[in-house]
Parts: sequence; C-alpha cells; structure tokens
Amino acid sequence: MRRLTAGMAIGLIALIAGSAFAELQNVEVGGSIFIRGNYILNTFTNFGANGAPTPATRYPYSSVRGRPIGGVFNPNVMSIFDWDGAGDDVSFVEQRTRIHIKSDFTQNVSAKIEMDSYDVWGEDFRSQNYITGGDTRARSIDDVEMFQAYIEADQMFGIPLRLRVGRQELAFGSQWLVGTRDFAFFKTGLSFDAIRLTYSHDWFTIDAFASKLAESMRDMFQSDMDFYGLYGSWIGIPDVTLDLFYFLLRDDTRGADVNGNWFTEWVEDLLSVDDYETTALHTIGARAAAKKWGFDAEFEIAYQFGAADAVGQTFKPFNYGDDNARFDNWGVKIDAGYTIDITEKYKPHVFAGFRYYGGEDNRKISFKDAINPFHSPHASVSFNRLFSNEINSGFLDLWNDMSNCWLVRAGIEGPIIERLGGRFAVNYFHVVDPFYAPRMWKPFGRSIPVAPFMPWVVNRNDSDLGWETDLFLEYHYSQDLCFEAGWAHLFTGNALRQGSFTRWNGTLYTGGTDDDGADYLYLGSKLSF
Repeated sequence: MRRLTAGMAIGLIALIAGSAFAELQNVEVGGSIFIRGNYILNTFTNFGANGAPTPATRYPYSSVRGRPIGGVFNPNVMSIFDWDGAGDDVSFVEQRTRIHIKSDFTQNVSAKIEMDSYDVWGEDFRSQNYITGGDTRARSIDDVEMFQAYIEADQMFGIPLRLRVGRQELAFGSQWLVGTRDFAFFKTGLSFDAIRLTYSHDWFTIDAFASKLAESMRDMFQSDMDFYGLYGSWIGIPDVTLDLFYFLLRDDTRGADVNGNWFTEWVEDLLSVDDYETTALHTIGARAAAKKWGFDAEFEIAYQFGAADAVGQTFKPFNYGDDNARFDNWGVKIDAGYTIDITEKYKPHVFAGFRYYGGEDNRKISFKDAINPFHSPHASVSFNRLFSNEINSGFLDLWNDMSNCWLVRAGIEGPIIERLGGRFAVNYFHVVDPFYAPRMWKPFGRSIPVAPFMPWVVNRNDSDLGWETDLFLEYHYSQDLCFEAGWAHLFTGNALRQGSFTRWNGTLYTGGTDDDGADYLYLGSKLSF
C-alpha cells in the first residue's frame, strides 16, 4: 500500500505539470437544498443540555469488563435508550445545502469544488433576542464546509485511465460497505481526502484508492489513520456484474503505555500487558448482481481480519484492555426481487432481503476468571460496517452502524399514481451473540441484583430485537422538486428491553426500561438544480 500511495503521488505531480497547458472549456454550476422534519417517539432517554441523549444506568452491577474492584464488579451498564414514554421524544428540522462548480478543461482535465452546510433549524443562525432586541445568540463560524474539491485527469497517456486527486466521495458496488452516506436522517454526507485511480475497459473496471482519515503531522504513516482499497468489477456478461474487493483501514492513532525500566516492562510482558499495536482492519469480499426477465438478485459477502487493538483498548478493567483483540467476522448481504409488468407506467417491484453481521459478546465472566487476579478481559469484536450507505432500521441503525445481528425483510415498492411512488417493508431483527446480564429481582418495583458480589450469577438476555414496519412516499412535483413523507414503527422485542450490544458496530448497549413501541415520522423536500 505504501508503494501504491507513492505511485499515486508521482501521478499527481505529472498531472499538475501537464494541466498547466489545459484551457478552460466549460463551467457547470449546480446544487441542492434538502429540508426534512423528523419526529422520534419512545426511543431515547432524557436529553441533556448539549442536545444528546443522557445515558442511564440499566443494571446496578455487571461484568461488562469482567474484573473485580473492591469486591464489586464495575462499571455499570449505561444506555441512551429507554423504549418507553418516560424520556424525551425527539423532534427537529434538518437542512443540508450544497452548491458545486465543475470546470472542464482541454486534454480531458476537469476540477470540481462543492461546498455544503448541514444545520438544524433554530440553532446556529443569525437571530435577535426578542426581549432585549440585541443580537447576542452564539453562532459558529464553520458552517460552510468544503465537501468536495478535486482535480481529475481522464484518458491519461492515451489509455482509459483516470486519476482523481483531492477531497471526494467514494462509492463502490451497492455501497454496502463504502458509500456517500446520503440516506435517512442526519443526512450529513461523507467524503474522503483521497487519491483514486480508475482503469475502465469494455469488460471490466479496476479502482485503487488511498485516503487520509486522520493526520498527526508526524513521520509518514505514524500516528495517522488511513483507508485504502482495491475494487474490481467484471461487466463482460450482459445484465451481470461480478465484483471483488479489498479494503484496509489502518489506525496508528491509539496510544501505548509509558515505557518504564526493564523490570516494569518485564512484569507487563509477564502479565500480557504490552503496548497497543497498530489496528489493521482488513476486509476482503465479493459481490454478484444480476437482472433479467424482471428478476433481480444480489449477493455480497465479506470477511474481516486483523489486529483490533483500537477495540480492545475500550475493554479496560483498570488501565489496560485487551491488546490481543482480533477482527474475525463475516458479513453477508442477499437481495432478490421481481418487477411485475402490469402496465407501461405501473410496474411494482416486490423484494426480500437478508443481512448478517457477525459479532461476539465476551462480557460475561466465569467463577474461575473472577477469582483469578491475573485474569484479563477479552474484547467483544463485531463486524465493522466501515462507511456504509445502507440503513437497515430507523431506530437500531441510525448511523449505519448496527452489527452483531441478522435481519430479514420483505416488501413492495414502485409507482402508486402518476408522480407518486412508495415503498412498504416489514423487517425482523435478531441478535447474533446476546448479552449476559446480572440476575435480578424486583421487589417494590426496583431492580436489585440477586448476587451483587458474584458477577458470574447471570442470565442470558433474549435475542429478539423486534419487528419494524416502514412506509415511505415520494411525490415528484417537478423534475427538480420532490416531496417525501415516511412512517416507521418498531415493535420492540425482549432483547431491547433486556439489553444487547448491537449499535456502534456492536459496542453500544441498547437496553431500555420498557418495551413500548417506537415511532419515527418525517416530512421533507429536496430541490436539485
């Protein structure tokens, strides 16, 4: 990958040198305005002053880290969810404004600059205090961001080779693992500071990219976070696409312990307490998609492996976590559908799908481990969704980060009447590896641990996350303006009330205080020009 990055950098220098002779031919200006009102009920705990859910304790004692401290096992399990009407409902209007300028030059050289601003109505705007008439409201100065800014050279050296350098969107295949994040609410978008090479042939395309996620300004590749990839597509068979891909997320930003003298380092080695190494998340996979005679099908599979020290560092009993954590999980995506040709304008599409995101929950502790003073915890590493643009639930997958679970869905979509289209789907969610919670009893309505000093006395929580129904409508008022509305309802399962780790790639607890159904409603519009 270092050689690949160096080669791309040399190509960039050649591009800059050659582009000095390019002349401006065409300028394109465009953009979009997206506005959506959201209302979420019976989902989160009370919100704090910063507008974020305030985590609440779900169990007085637990074995989340699996290590005794003064006879009591710590820390408490916290959750930002309640799944009842006790906490605050959430309502807000979001707006994302984008504008871009694209310039075409001679010699197949082009450039694009796109700026955007994402805000919530009522926050961060120029206003006036209605009591005093003064303009005293605090507002930020970084609303407008450079979302994309890149130089592109096509047909380089007389071959179908394209080089794109600068901040840019990355989207591959169905965007199951790498996409633009322009779906659902919190529609902030996603772009990368990257170098990308694309070779296009009549039968296949090959992409190679290198991107910087975090820069420390230190030695090359030291204390940085980088994302690399190779993606190849075979399109030589009509109506069929076959893809192979490899992604590497390299995180060298995690800290290490302070180097001591020979004796302290020897003790650390003896206790398997060593420096955290560079996290290397390798993802290899394949995708096949076909569409023929009204039928469509897609199958995608990915396997992840490598050092997961960044995850292991979060499992700290005292000052150190699991420095032997490894990625070792599978992900699977299956979709199938059929388009019913009723009339020329009315062609509904019925579909079904399955998702699997492998995960593990190693938070339980045995009696043997509890009495072992040298016992160290094992991290719970689940399938990492990377930069997915696929949302599976309006409640359980808010940031496209749901893992340690599987789901099935079925539905229908397509035109309803002229200019009005819709989608209805039913989804079921299930935990792969459930959480083992302390055994509790509830005298006088209060939860008390049966054995607070014996964390191995646990019960296996349920795996049923629940059912969700989704109804989405779109009305195309004109070629440029579209109105949308939607309603999702979650029938909570026992796993949501009892708790499991399925959010944030399997690291966030989703337990609540009840099992009331949750609702999400939205109404919005989008203008593109």
